[in-house]
Amino acid sequence: MARIFITGSADGLGQLAARQLVQQGHQVVLHARSPERANEARAAVPPAEAAVAGDLSTLAGVRQVAEQVKELGSFDAVIHNAGLYQVPRLVPTADGWPPLLAVNSLAPYLLTCLMERPARLVYLSSGMHRQGDASLRDLTWQERPWNTTQAYCDSKLHDLLLANAVARRWPAVLANAVDPGWVPTKMGGAGAPDSLTEGAKTQAWLAAGTDPAAHVTGQYLYHQRPSATHPQAANVDLQEQFLAECARLTGISLPAHA
Repeated sequence: MARIFITGSADGLGQLAARQLVQQGHQVVLHARSPERANEARAAVPPAEAAVAGDLSTLAGVRQVAEQVKELGSFDAVIHNAGLYQVPRLVPTADGWPPLLAVNSLAPYLLTCLMERPARLVYLSSGMHRQGDASLRDLTWQERPWNTTQAYCDSKLHDLLLANAVARRWPAVLANAVDPGWVPTKMGGAGAPDSLTEGAKTQAWLAAGTDPAAHVTGQYLYHQRPSATHPQAANVDLQEQFLAECARLTGISLPAHA
């Protein structure tokens, strides 16, 4: 039995992954952005061990989540599922960050830095990461006109760069990124063509699967199989540049070695 923490698990893919894992007999801790949503998450997955609350769009909120999780003890795996998609207007967060960058890119980075290191880390990316801007120029969108689709693609490339960097820096940890597909969630829309059940299966499998195929690291998977990535995703210099930008923006650095 594994113990797993899942961000953004009040609904959608995060909640479905939680359901799959508790049905398999694992202990799961949920997360939502507010205490009210955390209560809703707990009610939706009654076998879950607990639910923590915190707004991942702010540094203070991420710290709050990390502290709550630390108080609960150690975890075998963390699924970084929380994310935003369409943000039509650029309204910076309390820290001055675009919300898409804050939630999709910086929150998983910060939680990776601040939480006790698990045996497995799973980062939710997207097939749209292939259209991400690998220049890492103007991450906070202060110089460019706001483009929500491009910002989303960029953030999902960031998640893959982060997963690959962690896999390389922390060889004792299995760190992977997942493309869940275009699935009919609140984010994906009712007309999305991919299977919702299949969309959650790979991250649950990577977090707690016992078969050898789940014991991989530095991979990008779609429906439990390796998938094509952005041509720069494996670029070590680019990974290090992304980590350096995250550290510059947040004031928190990722440890170099496990």
